[in-house]
Amino acid sequence: MDTHDVIIAGSGPAGAMLAAELRLHDVRVLVVERETEPVSLARIVGLHIRSLEILAMRGLLDPLLDQGRRRPAAGFFAGIPAPAPEVDSAHAYLLGLPQPVLVAHLEAHADRLGAEIRRGAAVADLAQDDDGVTVELADGARLRARHLVGCDGARSTVRKRLGVAFPGEPSRHDTLMGELRSDLPPEEIAARAAEVQRTHRSFAFGPVSAGTYRVVVPAAGTTERAAPPTLDDFKRRLRVVAGTDFGAHSPRWLSRFGDATRLAEHYRVGRVLLAGDAAHIHPPAGGQGLNLGIQDAVNLGWKLAAQVCGHAPDTLLDTYGTERRPVAAQVLDNTRAQTALAAPEPGPQAVRRLLTELMDIEEVNRRLIERITAIDIRYDLGEGHDLVGRRLPDREAGGGRLYDRLRQGRGLLLDRTGRLGTGAWSDRVDLIADPAAALDVPALLLRPDGHVAWTGDNQHGLDAHLARWFGPPAD
Repeated sequence: MDTHDVIIAGSGPAGAMLAAELRLHDVRVLVVERETEPVSLARIVGLHIRSLEILAMRGLLDPLLDQGRRRPAAGFFAGIPAPAPEVDSAHAYLLGLPQPVLVAHLEAHADRLGAEIRRGAAVADLAQDDDGVTVELADGARLRARHLVGCDGARSTVRKRLGVAFPGEPSRHDTLMGELRSDLPPEEIAARAAEVQRTHRSFAFGPVSAGTYRVVVPAAGTTERAAPPTLDDFKRRLRVVAGTDFGAHSPRWLSRFGDATRLAEHYRVGRVLLAGDAAHIHPPAGGQGLNLGIQDAVNLGWKLAAQVCGHAPDTLLDTYGTERRPVAAQVLDNTRAQTALAAPEPGPQAVRRLLTELMDIEEVNRRLIERITAIDIRYDLGEGHDLVGRRLPDREAGGGRLYDRLRQGRGLLLDRTGRLGTGAWSDRVDLIADPAAALDVPALLLRPDGHVAWTGDNQHGLDAHLARWFGPPAD
């Protein structure tokens, strides 16, 4: 029987990112992916500020910048137009790029680091005991690992076999989304689309490139949900909603999504964990789903690696669920709110008009953008400075960029006092001693995911937090 440290079910963005994070710590990783070929659907996805920061932290962002399209970090909340607020980030923009490009980039990164990705391998069942997890594949093959992580999507087999409840609301309204070509004059398309959007907030027919448009239109009355949508479905619904099909032709990709909203009751049961869409699903309002999964992976990766390597504090792996599940719950709430604001009834539209006025207030606009882009997250790590639990933006430190020093997925002590050190934790935590570092505190300890774990100037207090997050000191 094949044995591994960690098996990951699903090689989407969350699964591929998690595999790479584990390989930074030499964990033996196998990714099993149901599909036999890499994803080919050319759907454009948007990377938000926090995901861009994470990719920069691992040296993964620069190759994507030339393949994507930047736009201001504005107008995300329910599509309400508002200017981009000032936020503390070196990556205060949205990067749109085809999903296959992102997945291939993350898979290649995991492969370079030594992860094995096995395609055409679907998880059929699992059983865990005190020592590990036995995974049965659809072809009857049996695998063994110390841990299993389900990154296998909304219909996760891992979650179902684990018996984890997935409470929430079922889908009530389906929507068609795709990219189509139109030869009509752009100004004619823009004028008609703007007129339709006054009464159908969930409608969109906007340019992606010359002659190619991203289309979003209610799916009522089209083919059954289980069947892939067709060009005729799109044209028919466009005529109903917009009074014209815009002469649409030559689709690049077509899809259908619902507004189901669900959150896994637990993120961990023994040696099995859930991440990405296997743990949470919600409408695509604000474009947060893929970003949420990548951020799950980076929160989990170093913790699971510490568990495998034998130096994790007793409760470290539990903090994955206690930190990430509330974040997902907050995303579910804001997508519920955005979906409600798109409804054409007078009540939701009155609330939308009121919120549009409130977003003229800089603080309101910034708060909503920070929430959707995940840079407002503060994990509850206990009492301390306001920085504790928050992510630290990139900055100059030690003669270079801070994020460049986080590429290997290790912890980092940034010390302005010149009196502190990592001591017996130096095998897991790096040190930058820089009296000129732009900090409001004497020193801080960063976790591998870039969140602040401690601030202060006392070695004894630092040692306690090194032990809390990085385990017992080395012999």
